[in-house]
Amino acid sequence: MILESIHSPADVKALEKSQLPQLCRELRAFLVENVSQTGGHLASNLGAVELTVAIHRVFDTAVDRLVFDVGHQCYVHKALTGRKELFSTLRQFGGLSGFPKPYESGHDAFIAGHASNSVSVALGMARARTLQKETYSVLALIGDGALTGGLAYEGLNNAGASHEPLIVILNDNGMSINPNVGAMPSHLSRLRSKPAYYHFKKWYRNLFGKRPMENRLYRFNHRVKTSLKKTIWPGSTLFEDMGFTYLGPVDGHDIPRLCDVLEWARELNCPVVVHVNTVKGKGYSFAEQNPGKFHGISPFDPETGLLKKPGGESFSAVFGKALASCAAEDARVCAITAAMADGTGLAPFAREFPERFFDVAIAEGHGVSMAAGLASQGMLPVFAVYSTFLQRGYDMLIHDVALERLHVVLGVDRAGLVGADGETHHGCFDPLFLCTIPGFTVLCPSSFAELRSMLRKALFELDGPAAVRYPRGGEGAFQADTSESPAVCLREGRDVTLAGYGILVNNLLEAAELLEKDGIQAEVVKLNQIAPFDHEMVCGCLGDRDILLVLEDSFGPGCVGQRVAAILAEHRQAPKKLILKNLGKTFAPEGSVGQLEHSFGLDAAAVAAAVREAMDYGK
Repeated sequence: MILESIHSPADVKALEKSQLPQLCRELRAFLVENVSQTGGHLASNLGAVELTVAIHRVFDTAVDRLVFDVGHQCYVHKALTGRKELFSTLRQFGGLSGFPKPYESGHDAFIAGHASNSVSVALGMARARTLQKETYSVLALIGDGALTGGLAYEGLNNAGASHEPLIVILNDNGMSINPNVGAMPSHLSRLRSKPAYYHFKKWYRNLFGKRPMENRLYRFNHRVKTSLKKTIWPGSTLFEDMGFTYLGPVDGHDIPRLCDVLEWARELNCPVVVHVNTVKGKGYSFAEQNPGKFHGISPFDPETGLLKKPGGESFSAVFGKALASCAAEDARVCAITAAMADGTGLAPFAREFPERFFDVAIAEGHGVSMAAGLASQGMLPVFAVYSTFLQRGYDMLIHDVALERLHVVLGVDRAGLVGADGETHHGCFDPLFLCTIPGFTVLCPSSFAELRSMLRKALFELDGPAAVRYPRGGEGAFQADTSESPAVCLREGRDVTLAGYGILVNNLLEAAELLEKDGIQAEVVKLNQIAPFDHEMVCGCLGDRDILLVLEDSFGPGCVGQRVAAILAEHRQAPKKLILKNLGKTFAPEGSVGQLEHSFGLDAAAVAAAVREAMDYGK
């Protein structure tokens, strides 16, 4: 086994070329074996095996800076940089992250998790290198999916004009910039990736000195060559018009060619785009046949490709069905997603109402603004988006939606703690920023029934912008529908009041049961609406309590509990003892939702313990 001997990139460099295909086969088997146990991003990593090996053959990521975009394809990089023994803990609590994390290894140049920022980050690193008179290489590895985000083009535009030596590797595994049809592009691609071609170009450039563009003959030849290339090779012009030297497309599964192209890109000492074609899911038939399913997958049987624990009904699926039902009633209802049709439950809507379904790709800010445009002309747009990705549309929510009080509805999916994807994916900010935007109504269902009712309310009863936020996965023990009131008492109690919203009401009800065993009567109040807050509602259901505990899986500064406390204090109805249970100021790591709730003291046992401590404190 070659992989067993790989403990660092130096071991990869020491291999004979003839050993590299075997290494790649072993890496794919390693990925399937481990991800089938832990779950994770499989198809994207299978497609990037040879590319990652080539990068480590040519560059030294302990010194050179490799910036991943999103990081879905970083598993091979982690395995080759001394972390393969940790893969049994992948995406587990206290284990190996599924994304690049500098605190894990010096080979991880920058944290990744959200798309389209790699070129901007890499350009900053390149400029720092130049200012500090260093000589290391800087690479940005970006997929064609991430290239649909506007930030990627902002970075490319600035990087190309900067003349900073920088290598952008475009891992194209499905959506090419331009289709490459016919024999001529294939022939030119092979010609341009041969070492002799690179050596000739280097010799030719050096012939005219360090600044060849100042030579009239070189400029004339360059213009002729460029005109000819644009005629027969239009796919390269986008990047070259931005100021990049374009190399490719290159077969992303041919390591010798990849190494040659990467070495040439480094020697060019200017902004370079290396366009690499790969097959997502390569080497594992189930992933090749269904790369979407195996992009991010739960534990599965590697022999059959089937999930070990088939998922049940989820809030996302219920949302999608409910929205389709609303669309059948009203032709104004339309749906928007940012490349997450399956994840947000909108795939059935897309099949039933294709003319009213819009996938804007990885461009959440654009999605919000487009929704505003639709609403301004009388449509009822619903933008289904993960909470963590909605952060990118904050300015548009204020400027394009709220200022005109447009009737845009947000389906805020994955609200709260989401589990194994860690810091970059938890939906813990939307209660903080949505509630601060004037005119926004924010609804928080705790059950499937409430999700259906609140979506209908947001669409057909409210006026102005509204958000319905709901968690990942399924519902808990609470399955009733109490959505008619902004707040409701689920359980009477005279000793302490427990308040919360969303799926965490299950923890509060369980905590009340634990406290009852100690003779403590706990009232449980569920907040169905966290914005706007009516002071009469807040004071009526939470005012003048001896002990008030507010539970939420968002960050502490600006949380709902603080807003409740401020309203109660303003109206002189503050509790004698206030307990705010939230994430504080700490980003939550990877782990199951249950593990994270326990770690942060948000589970039922911790809530009950906090109440017992408060009651002892008051005696």
